[in-house]
Order: sequence, then structure tokens, then C-alpha cells
Amino acid sequence: MPSDLALKTMNAAHRLVLKVSFGKIGWSASGMKVLELTTTGRKSGQKRSVMLTSPLQEGDAIVVVASRGGDDTHPAWFLNLRDDPKVEVAYAGAAAKPYLAAVAGADERARLWPTITSSHENYAGYQEKTEREIPLVLLTPAG
Repeated sequence: MPSDLALKTMNAAHRLVLKVSFGKIGWSASGMKVLELTTTGRKSGQKRSVMLTSPLQEGDAIVVVASRGGDDTHPAWFLNLRDDPKVEVAYAGAAAKPYLAAVAGADERARLWPTITSSHENYAGYQEKTEREIPLVLLTPAG
């Protein structure tokens, strides 16, 4: 699994591509839309941002997958939003806006997971690598 340093390096590189292209390159990857998710650190209380892909959008909801490449531990951003669901999302090059995060329940995950894995098989592979059930998170505009 990727180390924390590798993940932070990939995020920094992604942000650099967005910056040097003046936001013209980097808002899609592997056929998925890209977003910047900002959570509040559950221990530090500091704002924490991460670049994520969204394999599925439903209405106003943006779906993200807390896979961490099939690692046995949840990503830090997931733990942060689970503790404080008030997040900010910069999406498709637009300025960050307030969103609410909700972890998909069992029925909702069962409905969404086949759609996600049929288009993005890497997520199915990630699930096979770990015993934890990889959570799906729905981000919806706040207010």
C-alpha cells in the first residue's frame, strides 16, 4: 500500500499540475472527476485537504471511495469527516463550497458499489486486498 509520504507527494504533484496549468489540467483522472476535499483534523482541529477522484455523481451528490488503495486502514480524511461531516469541496475548478459528508449505509452501498466497480474495476481490486469494507461517502452541498 502507498505510504503516507507517497500519498502526500502525489497530492502535492497534483496540486502543482493544477497550479502551473492555471486549473486547465488536473480536474479529471482515469475517467473520473477530481475534487479537493477539505476536512477538519479530528485530533488537530486544523483544516486538511486532499485531492480525490469521484467515480460517480448522483444528482447533487458526489461519491468518493475511502479505499486508500486497498489498505487495511481507513484514510485519514475519512476518519476526519466521520467525526465532523462539515467539509469543503472544490470541484471541477470552481471555488470551494461547504458540503456535508455522509457515509453510505449498507443498502445504499450495495446499490452504488456495482455501478462504481463496473466502470472502475480498480476499486473491486482494492476491496479484494482488504478485509475491511471500503466505505463510500456521499458529499452533498450544505444549505
